[in-house]
Amino acid sequence: MASRGAIVEPITSSISDTTLPSETGETKLPVKKIPGDYGLPFIGPIKDRLDYFYNQGRDKFFKSKIQKYQSTVLRTNMPPGPFIASNPKVIALLDGKSFPILFDVSKVEKKNLFTGTYMPSTNLTGGYRILSYLDPSEPKHTKLKQLLFFLLKSSSNRVFPEFEACYTELFKTVENELYEKGQSSFEKPNEQAAFNFLGRAYFGSNPVDTKLGTDGPSLIAKWVLFQLAPVLSLGLPKYIEDLLIHTFPLPSFLVKKDYKRLYDFFYESAGSVLDEAEKMGISREEACHNLLFATCFNTFGGMKIFFPNILKWIGNAGPDLHRSLAKEIRSMIKSNGGELSLGAMEQMPLMKSVVYEAFRIEPPVPAQYAKAKVDLLIESHDAVFEVKKGEMLFGYQPFATKDPIIFERAEEFVPERFMGVEGEKLLKHVFWSNGPETEHPTVENKQCAGKEFVVLISRLFVVELFRRYDTFEIEVGTSTFGAAITIKSLNKASF
Repeated sequence: MASRGAIVEPITSSISDTTLPSETGETKLPVKKIPGDYGLPFIGPIKDRLDYFYNQGRDKFFKSKIQKYQSTVLRTNMPPGPFIASNPKVIALLDGKSFPILFDVSKVEKKNLFTGTYMPSTNLTGGYRILSYLDPSEPKHTKLKQLLFFLLKSSSNRVFPEFEACYTELFKTVENELYEKGQSSFEKPNEQAAFNFLGRAYFGSNPVDTKLGTDGPSLIAKWVLFQLAPVLSLGLPKYIEDLLIHTFPLPSFLVKKDYKRLYDFFYESAGSVLDEAEKMGISREEACHNLLFATCFNTFGGMKIFFPNILKWIGNAGPDLHRSLAKEIRSMIKSNGGELSLGAMEQMPLMKSVVYEAFRIEPPVPAQYAKAKVDLLIESHDAVFEVKKGEMLFGYQPFATKDPIIFERAEEFVPERFMGVEGEKLLKHVFWSNGPETEHPTVENKQCAGKEFVVLISRLFVVELFRRYDTFEIEVGTSTFGAAITIKSLNKASF
């Protein structure tokens, strides 16, 4: 086991008169009162918000509280606070042992908690509460999640050819820009390739050949901003930004025309899926709003954030890893008669491990929320804590998946981490999909319906990259939604 000191100083538990056996029954942990406080009404939440976004930054905000309270389970306020969120108070879960309670829908509720302590106006989603905001106990949850499973199954035969086609186009665009300018931004080509791929794979419709043209990614970006602005930082002067986007919600009418253009594309393109929705008892309109959200917010948003992150971590790992990936990927494709298939990809352990490690070290969605349905006990590595029914739980996933008690060299990108029998045992601690990597989405849970699809296309991205190139060089910057990648060189395949 790795030392806890990689992130914070060792936490010493205070002596308690009460002890309870752990889940394994092997040790007894003290029952402790959850430390932390919320400060004065109104003032406390605003102070925490300013610390979170500006004075400390997200990671330092949580680390400082862990140090202050000597606990990875603690009370704090979470943004946005006044006046967008009526109650910013949460119990923060900042380790890999306490975090999984957020997935146990027998003990926690997920209703209207997708974005945290506030919920964006339903005017941004056609007047409907979308699947992401529904608890599994709500009747519509089952039907809408079944519809997404149908979408994934009905489009499965188009995934491989359309991904290859769209990302071949991306690499041509990047190569041309490298030739002309000496460097190439990955952002816009990736966003266009991702949206084109999803339209073509899911619905058999190429967005650029419709009224949308190439506007899809920019329309989505604006629409998503209006939903997530309260928990984002755009790099504006802090007091101006805090007043503009963290204090009052942006008015939804400003994005109404943009959303209508996206909606029309989906309504015209998703005919067969909408037919299936009607058979399931879902109106075409509600189904279309859900398909738009699942495609644009969930899947496209994931590709927009995660593909640059994959490039960043692999790029920074250096040419030795690049050559190893290229050798493994090309040899397996060659032994499969030159064809790429699911079976061939399953025989690429290094490639699979690299993708899992990217999900672990920088999960695309860092925050998860749930509300206690009942009084319950939550266990960290050091203590057991009592939570009352109705209290809001918040998990900061990067601290859970970089927990040094669970992962050795937790802060490092270790490409081979998940290889072999022992490596695969660690997959239960990878939570990017709103559930353990070893579990699967069902209508009874809140795990991402497209979990297997997202893993597949992330693997495809790495495969398509190293089918073409031996190694590459990048420059990494920052953007609102993650890494901004500039490609400095691409060395074409030499073997």
